[in-house]
Amino acid sequence: MNRLQKAVDFCIRHQTTLSYSIVSLLTAASEHIFSSVVFKCPCNSGNMLYGYSFLLAPAFILLLLGYVVSARTWRLFTGACSPEKHLQCCSWRTWARFCQLLVLMTAKTSVAPLTWIAVSLLGANFYECAASGSSMTASLFCKNNTNYSQDQLFKLPCDKELSEKMSSECLSFQAQSQLIGWFLIASIMTAALTSTCVSHCCSPVIYLQLKFWKIYSRKEHELFETKAKEHATKLAERNTNCFFEATDPPPFHTPSNEDWQKISILYTFNSQDQYYSMIHKYVSTNRGKSTKFKEEGQDFAVLDFVDEAQAS
Repeated sequence: MNRLQKAVDFCIRHQTTLSYSIVSLLTAASEHIFSSVVFKCPCNSGNMLYGYSFLLAPAFILLLLGYVVSARTWRLFTGACSPEKHLQCCSWRTWARFCQLLVLMTAKTSVAPLTWIAVSLLGANFYECAASGSSMTASLFCKNNTNYSQDQLFKLPCDKELSEKMSSECLSFQAQSQLIGWFLIASIMTAALTSTCVSHCCSPVIYLQLKFWKIYSRKEHELFETKAKEHATKLAERNTNCFFEATDPPPFHTPSNEDWQKISILYTFNSQDQYYSMIHKYVSTNRGKSTKFKEEGQDFAVLDFVDEAQAS
């Protein structure tokens, strides 16, 4: 039982890393199935369109799917253009915050698309088919490409003897694809490490406080879910009982639309009045009636996990 509890705690602590790993593995497995079962290069003038379609179209679909399944997307867009928020939407700070969160959200949803492209390039099937459709691609890596006609390049993915002959004379399409794939992986890892280091260096709080903050955000989200279910259940029971028993409903307090809007505002950190979430800020400022509630913070990206916990 203790081992099971430790395993559960480990998964909770590293749920982000584990989720990204699972997504990457599923994407790699899907790419292998597509390249070995579905993909068949036509070996004619349609090579380029066919090859790049398999290389880029699934990545674009995975990116859109990542937006759809991300709770942060709907937290960001739901009610953003409502009449009540019209003046707020016109603020340049709101647009700056919106664009910054959109960039961060895109970076996180790009895990699956970039995995697809990287694995596809390492497998080389899609790129080899696409590159054989253009003599320009061959000329970049092979000085002797004039020895091959365009019709021969079209048939290259389907002719092993021709492919081996070309490989002995210059860098083959498979080698090109794998080089680009490794370069892409190295670039992604470098960018991820650099952005993480910059984010932690610019953090307005120290490591232990940041760790406590993440724990608080997770616990607040769990308690909010539990309390919301209890409150919704009680309200549903009251309304259902009154309907079937034909009685007047007893008083029942539920948050107003204004209260929901206040706790749904995107979080910004203010070092002068430190709050751990919008609910914390709402409660500490007399349910959002104090002037301190409307004060904007300074730091956005460093503490984006606050909105992420609320959105999930």
